[in-house]
This record gives sequence, C-alpha cells and structure tokens, in this order.
Amino acid sequence: MKVLAICGSLRRGSYNRSLLRTTAALAPAGMEVEVVGIEGVPLFDEDLEKQGAPEAVANLRRKGKAADGLLFGCPEYNYGIAGPLKNAFDWLSRPDGEPRTPFVGRPVALLGASMSLIGTARAQLQLRQSLQGTGALTMPSPEVFVIRAQDKFDAEGTLTDQPTRDAVARLMAAFGNWIAKLKG
Repeated sequence: MKVLAICGSLRRGSYNRSLLRTTAALAPAGMEVEVVGIEGVPLFDEDLEKQGAPEAVANLRRKGKAADGLLFGCPEYNYGIAGPLKNAFDWLSRPDGEPRTPFVGRPVALLGASMSLIGTARAQLQLRQSLQGTGALTMPSPEVFVIRAQDKFDAEGTLTDQPTRDAVARLMAAFGNWIAKLKG
C-alpha cells in the first residue's frame, strides 16, 4: 500500500515535514509512505495550465495518481490553510485531461503541527471542505492536531513526545484500514 504524504509547508525545518517523516516511521506493516514537498510548484494559473502542467506539478500528479492514498501535513497560517498548500491542492485538483478531478473516490487523511494551543484545527477544517468539494473520501477520525510543536520535536526534527507519537501511530493504522476498506 502506497501513501503519498504531502508537506504543506515550504520551510526546510517545518514541524509538518518532521511530522510526516514520523508517519513514515510509524506506518503499519505493508504501508510505504513517501514524503514530498511542494517546493517549485508555481502559482496556479489557468493560462499556464493550458500550456501543459509545469514539471513540479506533473511530478506531484504522477506520484499522487500512483498512490493508494494521500496524506496531507497541514500547517496553519493566520487561522487558515497555508497558501502554498492551497496552491498545490488547486493544481492537484484539476482533471488534467480526465473527465473529473483525480480526488474523486481517493482516500485522504490529514494531520498537522503548530506552535499554537489548538494546533492546525482551523486549517484542517478548511482543507476538509475543499477535499469534500472534489469528491475525496477524507477519513473522519482519528484527527491529529499537534499543539505546541516546539515542545514536542527535538532540534533534529524528531518527534519526542510519546503521547503524540501514539496518536500518529493510531492515525496511520486507521488510515491503512480506511484505504483497504475503500479499495475493497
């Protein structure tokens, strides 16, 4: 089972990038998680799209289509979804010559980390709304909102907080079951 984990932050030392690396380490047996960034994805522009998908977009689309499920590491900026993540999502949601969005019927899960006291709850809610509009099958629970991320990761980006690691492991096990249920 292949999962493409998309980091919605451009920062190299992003807590969300570290969180996604943790999902790969805690994935259940039989699940392979590939963590990718969205660096190089240009601003969405229909005129540019008509010329053909830029290479960064085409690469992300190829990987997304080859995956059994998509996992979004969702940062929160100013009480909402991060601009770079929304931009990448907008590119990915386009049909690319197909009759419908590639998200239709696609198993998706979300998680996120923030330095705030409520984690990324608002951003995840906004992304869930966009995913619903594209026909994605977003896993309803468990949800993971890593709060006070600066206290839960060490200087190398390793998630050191055991309760949070346990929550991530539960999410990944549930996501594996979600994918299997929807594929079966």
